[in-house]
Amino acid sequence: MNDTQDIYLKAAKSAKIGIWQIDLKDNKIYWDTVVRQILEVKDDYIPVLGDGLRFYTEGQSRDRIQNYLAAALNDGISFNDKFEIFTERNNLKHIECVCEIEFVNGLASKLVGTFQDITKEQNLILELKNSVEKFSSVFSSANDAIVIIDSETGLIGDCNNRFHELTHYNKAELLDMHYADLFPFDKKKEVRVFYKNQLRKDSYSVTETCIVNKLNERIPIEIASGKKFNVLSKTYLVCFFRDISERKKANENITMLSLVAEETTDAIVITNPNGEILWINKAFSKLTGYSLIELEGKKPGHMLSGPKTNPDKTNLIRAAIKNRKNVKVSLLNYDKHLKEYWFELNITPLFDSTGECIKFVGVGRDITERKERELEMKSLLEFTNQQNNKLYNFTHIVSHNIRSHTSNLSMILDVMEHTDDITEKLSYADYLKDSTLKLAETIEYLNDIITIQRNVNIERTGVNIKTEIEKIIKSLSQTIVASRIEITNLIPDNLIIDVIPAYLDSILLNLITNAIKYQSTDRPPKLEIGYELRKNNTILTFKDNGLGINMEKYGHKIFGMYKTFHGNDDARGIGLFMSKNQLEAMNGKISVDSQEGVGSTFKIYFAE
Repeated sequence: MNDTQDIYLKAAKSAKIGIWQIDLKDNKIYWDTVVRQILEVKDDYIPVLGDGLRFYTEGQSRDRIQNYLAAALNDGISFNDKFEIFTERNNLKHIECVCEIEFVNGLASKLVGTFQDITKEQNLILELKNSVEKFSSVFSSANDAIVIIDSETGLIGDCNNRFHELTHYNKAELLDMHYADLFPFDKKKEVRVFYKNQLRKDSYSVTETCIVNKLNERIPIEIASGKKFNVLSKTYLVCFFRDISERKKANENITMLSLVAEETTDAIVITNPNGEILWINKAFSKLTGYSLIELEGKKPGHMLSGPKTNPDKTNLIRAAIKNRKNVKVSLLNYDKHLKEYWFELNITPLFDSTGECIKFVGVGRDITERKERELEMKSLLEFTNQQNNKLYNFTHIVSHNIRSHTSNLSMILDVMEHTDDITEKLSYADYLKDSTLKLAETIEYLNDIITIQRNVNIERTGVNIKTEIEKIIKSLSQTIVASRIEITNLIPDNLIIDVIPAYLDSILLNLITNAIKYQSTDRPPKLEIGYELRKNNTILTFKDNGLGINMEKYGHKIFGMYKTFHGNDDARGIGLFMSKNQLEAMNGKISVDSQEGVGSTFKIYFAE
């Protein structure tokens, strides 16, 4: 090589461009150091003719280099192209190969060329190409309408298909249209201000406005602008247009529903998935007495339940919230001032698009008045049933007792009618008198029962119990002395009970006289009158050591009418029946614990 060639080789080496040469006369091949470095062969590697082809990747690269070499050798045609190779170390590289032909006497004598590693540049080109493809894909398929505006002129330079759909203009109509032409007159000024600010700030920003499409329809949109970019000394601004018609409509509906929810007479509460209050309406606040500030973050059940709130109902609500289910309950709640009210509540869970529960909405109403009517109706129905049962029993009593007396009278009269003996007729007069007295007595008893059952609303009066018992004992003093019964009055001086005085007098008289009538001859008779105080009840006890009653045999009959158990001549079986009715008329009751041959303890209960 001459000096010029030597200088050229040094320059090529400095630029990392390899030099190769094929001498066609002696088939010698020359690779310089750079070519060896690119192919990653040893410095002392000596190439032979055709050896270089193995480095080119099979397929397109190898086929092309072979075609180029054949054309150079046979037709003297130079070439310049890019190829893929695998180096000696099996690394993939991109190279650029240039080939020139030297001719002697019109014939090709040498192939001289360069060999340059362009892997880095090629990778950058591929990366850029991929980025462009990705951008093009996003640009064309984005859900948002995208438009590129020339920042100097305000003209539309490009837009995607979604922008065509939004505006109804085709691409030819949109290109070189001024962006302001898309906006109605009343919006042009604010859009220009937004556009200028974006050009000045060069930062992402969003605003709401509206456009007018080709069909002259006004469409609410959201504009988002990105940063500027430069191409061939021109500055462009990318803007994103989003149709928010559905969102606007939804917001209007939400606003309308919010107004309805706020002003409705139904009480509404919204909670998070854990049941903690987020919002309440005016009706809920008015009903409970609490403001949103007082309830926010708290659970309604913790704030509104009280002593009479049904725990089964509150557990039902907790289970529904835990399991994300609907539930409808009616329960007794308490307001801020501990006033009771009945509340009918319907709880519904709300779910997002993924099926996740995001809120609970509770809608309820005050049903106190309705509930009170229901309870009143229930009470009235129970009372009516009781009265019907009493009337039914009373009918049987009347039917049985009066029929017995009338039958007896009919028999006596029949005998008297069919006898001619005056003496015999007169002998039946006493029977007729006794039967008539018995009938009158029965009618009087039945009348007393009717009086008790009818006078359920007789006004009660506070009565000193000890004083009343002492009055009864005093009135029976001769009988008590004759019977030798010992009566102990353990009632305190200050025990006052609201009762119907006439009924109390009858009850006390009956229980004391029973202890006298049914005393045992085996032991000195005793009667102890005491009391107990229990929740919601005052109880008077009458404990004697008399004959007692066989409870297994007569327990179910003790308080029945005309039920007697000891065969006493003066027993009528009406006293305990009357006492039971009188106590029930005062919302009380009577019970007995008795053992035959030991004695009896009667307890009378007075409701507070």
